[in-house]
Amino acid sequence: MTIDGDLRVDGNAAAGFLDQLFSFEITAAVVTCDGCAHEAPIGALLVYDLAMGAVFRCPDCDHLMISATRLRGVWRLDLRGVRQLRLGPGPDVDAARL
Repeated sequence: MTIDGDLRVDGNAAAGFLDQLFSFEITAAVVTCDGCAHEAPIGALLVYDLAMGAVFRCPDCDHLMISATRLRGVWRLDLRGVRQLRLGPGPDVDAARL
């Protein structure tokens, strides 16, 4: 199966979509630990500040979930320890109001 050339565009065409996707309160985003499957908002992770960034660990098993570094003005975000990142309202929000 091939993708129709009319449907394929470059990443710049998704600017509006990406703007909506990344306009959220990051500490409320829920992450799933790749080590133990514990789910928690980013704001509940254990954070270790470093001179060049920060390390975020699972509050349940201490697994490294996120590392953020800034070198020469460029941010690098490593999410290898995150199985899933959920953005938006939680399950208790009435979907009809959205």
